[in-house]
Amino acid sequence: MSKDNVLRAPSRRRFVQGLALGGLAAGLGLTARPLLAAKAPSTGNAPVLTGTTFDLDIGHQLVNFTGKEKLATTVNGSLPAPILRWREGERVRLNVSNHLDSDSSIHWHGLILPSEMDGVPGLSFDGIAPGETFTYEFDVQQNGTYWYHSHSGFQEQTGLYGAIIIDPKEPEPFSYDREHVVLLSDWSDTPPEQVYANLKKMSHYYNRRERNLTDDLIPEIRKDGLGTTLSRRQMWEKMRMSDRDISDVTGYTYTFLMNGQTPASGWTGLFTPGEKVRLRVINAAAMTFFDLRIPGLKMTVVACDGQHVEPVDVDEFRIGVAETIDVIVEPQAHQAYALFAQAIDRSGYAFGQLTPDPSLTATPPPLDPAPELSHMDMGMDMSGAGHDGHGSSHAAQNPGHDGHVMPMSNAHDGHAMPMPAAAPMNHGSMNHDKMEHGSPDADIHKAMHKSMHQGMSHAAGKTMEPAYKGHPLSAGMPVHADSEYGPHVDMRAEAPQYRLDDPGVGLRNNGRKVLTYADLRSLHPTPDTREPGREIELHLTGNMSRYMWSINGIRYAEAEPIHLTYGERVRITLVNDTMMPHPVHLHGMWSDLDTGDATHLPRKHTLVVQPGARLSYLVTADARGEWAFHCHLLYHMMGMFRKVVVS
Repeated sequence: MSKDNVLRAPSRRRFVQGLALGGLAAGLGLTARPLLAAKAPSTGNAPVLTGTTFDLDIGHQLVNFTGKEKLATTVNGSLPAPILRWREGERVRLNVSNHLDSDSSIHWHGLILPSEMDGVPGLSFDGIAPGETFTYEFDVQQNGTYWYHSHSGFQEQTGLYGAIIIDPKEPEPFSYDREHVVLLSDWSDTPPEQVYANLKKMSHYYNRRERNLTDDLIPEIRKDGLGTTLSRRQMWEKMRMSDRDISDVTGYTYTFLMNGQTPASGWTGLFTPGEKVRLRVINAAAMTFFDLRIPGLKMTVVACDGQHVEPVDVDEFRIGVAETIDVIVEPQAHQAYALFAQAIDRSGYAFGQLTPDPSLTATPPPLDPAPELSHMDMGMDMSGAGHDGHGSSHAAQNPGHDGHVMPMSNAHDGHAMPMPAAAPMNHGSMNHDKMEHGSPDADIHKAMHKSMHQGMSHAAGKTMEPAYKGHPLSAGMPVHADSEYGPHVDMRAEAPQYRLDDPGVGLRNNGRKVLTYADLRSLHPTPDTREPGREIELHLTGNMSRYMWSINGIRYAEAEPIHLTYGERVRITLVNDTMMPHPVHLHGMWSDLDTGDATHLPRKHTLVVQPGARLSYLVTADARGEWAFHCHLLYHMMGMFRKVVVS
């Protein structure tokens, strides 16, 4: 598309919920085919390309989301990139030409294909040099909702992402009359290299919600008293942590998009009252988790990461970076319904609407209160708190309101306070006899002793009941490798739990039915029912203040590959030693989420590990080659990454 075809933003900058908005993405002025041969097309979608042979041109394109023209990375001049519509069982051929002045690539996220076609430079693929064309060719072995994006540098952040829809060979186990793709993303006018540099210099650079005297300290003193407030603040300061550190990059710089549309313009999808409408929701953001709901409509979840699940009715769901969730809604009234996808830190939202008539518009609801991290998000045990293992909404949203927040161990002192994984917790007293007195945090533990259960055991390796009762494994005491100790790791969770039934910070006890991993049950039997032959435990680690990310305290550049034997069944357990969720993606193979129901394990390509939690899944090593395994938060990826070799 030529520069002359770029849609211009309004001359006046508009502000909604504190976000600078306005402008449209280049390429969205193209006539878009409807996603289904239905009664009416969507508006604002990227072009839809069908068939078995595709020519995709990667290049630069001027876009305008905020009133300023900026350079984006696009496919065929479109942001988002064109929707690719394939059919299960066919063989597709994609000729990808690179018109940039640097190497590029496309990764087909969640697709089962040969490793040389996976599109990750430096593994089984060299990347696409400037001026060159690379041809991807592979059989389409699955159906469902997926997406594609660049795996080169920060190109994904600047617009190189798009949806993949694969129609099934056989009828699906549910019916619908119409469908829409709902692709969520985040855009910044600041070049991603500068965003990353800002985070390296000051990890909370984009966090404008840190506590201050007027808005926070004085109201807390009035509510809780001087002693409790100062004790709570002193504890967080000594740990060098923030209970408001929810997202690295926020609405301070991001404009949140739905199908390439800003909240000011909004995306529109049409329906006829009484229809069943399928929404294929894709989180193609670089760094943002979204919480999506449609006020006034129930959503029936029918697929996750392209795989059918037993239907689950919900009011809201959190979708991690790189996940896809398919829902069916049945709007009955002749009115517009808001599609409201607020960022996890509540610094902004993406917005659209379902409407029977373009002249009928919806209004976004207010943002939820900004969340705050709790004891549990720090890797503390909450199983006996009397709140189903999650803490009350009061505790979840106001951590330490009682003045008793326990820290994770602090790596700077080299000492860890041992705690059993799921010992009951109440407001009794704590035996400090076995505490390591050399720790400068010992006074914090003593001051907060009422948080722990009287007489709780410190026996190393003691196995206790996990918070998620349906899980076949007990949490047990975590084992932290020597590589996790040092200035490159500033936290270690001492009581990580299997929290599959935890909706996450900001969603607990909010009065709405929120989807959790515990709700997921595959519609089809687990294909490989063998017990795993071995277990690999990996810790997601980092130093937030230095903005360093790693696995087991070792960054990718210094790490050895993970070796799997072709055909083996292995359990991978991830322990999140940080205070933020990480979406972890294993390329080339399915990840069967270990929910405790071995007969119908949900299959996923991306799994979100909650802060201070652990999560297990089973993998059958059925794809030879070199594969990427990494956190899908773009600015974490270069450190929190491993090569997996199947041979």
